[in-house]
Amino acid sequence: MSTAIIRDARREEIPLIRQQRVEAYEPYSQVLTNEHWHALKGTLSSENDTKEGVDLIVAQLGEEIVGSVVLFPAETDAYEWIDALQYPELRMLAVVPKGRGHGIGKALVQECINRTKQRGYTKMGLHTGEFMKSAIQLYEQFGFKRVPEHDFQPADDGVNVRAYVLEL
Repeated sequence: MSTAIIRDARREEIPLIRQQRVEAYEPYSQVLTNEHWHALKGTLSSENDTKEGVDLIVAQLGEEIVGSVVLFPAETDAYEWIDALQYPELRMLAVVPKGRGHGIGKALVQECINRTKQRGYTKMGLHTGEFMKSAIQLYEQFGFKRVPEHDFQPADDGVNVRAYVLEL
């Protein structure tokens, strides 16, 4: 497989990107309560990715988008469950099934790290469901560390969304 082009999304691609996100996360609907899945699906398809200062980044192979990620600026209310953080936050990393195992997720995370550094920040955060084992493994490979004081439960069902931070 050739190397992916990492770039900003185009406005006309946003509906496809949101659809791909929901489809990429859909297998988790089998391990979550209906309420939790509904909250996650709502987040994945919300218009938060078009807020002022938000970077919507895609990975493109050939003519096809195979992954995306959203980088929220510092001081943004990226979640309704916690206060805004003092550093940028990576969110909604998604890679379509045929793009998995080819470094697409790593390339998208690295792009977020690069942009965060270029903007002069010394930290970047993220939140991920405790059930997202492969995502947690990826983030820990980059050196993200747990910050449990920023964890939350979006559906009050005992399933935690874990907070992580990377010192840059």
